[in-house]
This record gives sequence, C-alpha cells and structure tokens, in this order.
Amino acid sequence: MPKVIGIVGYHNSGKTTLACALARALIARGYRVAAVKHLSHYVDLPGKDTALLAEAAGQVGFISPEGAGIFWKEPLSLEDLISHLEADIVLVEGFKGQQTFPKIVCLRGQPDDADKSDVPIRYIRDLFDEWVIGAVGPAGQVEGIEIPVFGPHEVDKIADLVERI
Repeated sequence: MPKVIGIVGYHNSGKTTLACALARALIARGYRVAAVKHLSHYVDLPGKDTALLAEAAGQVGFISPEGAGIFWKEPLSLEDLISHLEADIVLVEGFKGQQTFPKIVCLRGQPDDADKSDVPIRYIRDLFDEWVIGAVGPAGQVEGIEIPVFGPHEVDKIADLVERI
C-alpha cells in the first residue's frame, strides 16, 4: 500500500499548485507518485460516448494516445480507489474531512470563501485535526498550532517532510 498524503484547504488556496510541485519533486527523488482529486461534479461530458457507455455498463475503460482510465458507475471509497493505483506515494487533493492519512493544509492569507466573514483564517480550525503534519502559507495564521509552516516555494522542504512520514 502506498503512503498517502492529503493536501487540503479552501477554494483557491493553492492545493493543485502544491500537489503538482510536490509530485514533480518526489518523482525527481525516484518515487512513483499518483494523485487523487476530489471533484464536486461529474467528470465526463454528458452525451459523449464514454458517458453513454457508462449509462449502459457498470464500468467503462478508455484508452487514448494521451493515457487510459476507468469510469465506475458507482462511486468508490478513497481506499478502494487508492488500491488500484501503482505508486509509492499518493497525493490526495481535497477530502478535508477525511481523517485517515497525514495532511498538509494550504492557507491563502484571507478569510474562507464559504465563511464570507471578517474572521481571519487562524480562527477557522476545521482544517486542523490530529492528522495535519504541516501548513503552507502565512505563519501568523497558525498561531497556537504546533506544526511546521512552509512558504509556497519551499517544495523541497515539504518533500523532505513527506519522506519522513
């Protein structure tokens, strides 16, 4: 089973940017890296062939010159999906409520979009559970929380943290 590292944060906090940079850094260190992204919408285009096949069959595989994949008609659990990946490390983007793997929190330096209040993010603690191993963003936002805080360009230091986990 691969190591799983979560990358969590609110909308536009830099999750995908961090996941891409961290994947490149870990691959450069010799790891096989996979990624899983939580989506709130259907991935295929309605009316296209793969969507039509998915309506008729339980699973649809596709192969293209750029890659391959499988659509399941029913959602899988995160653990089931990860079991199908061939990787040393799986970066999981989103799933902020999941409490089964270490996570890195992305902070963007402003109040959460969902909150719409003037409360600084340092007072919004729902991202910080016992699984959080580090944060990326302004250090002042994690006052009173004992975790390492990295700047957005300190990807090598974040990769070091991932290797130690």
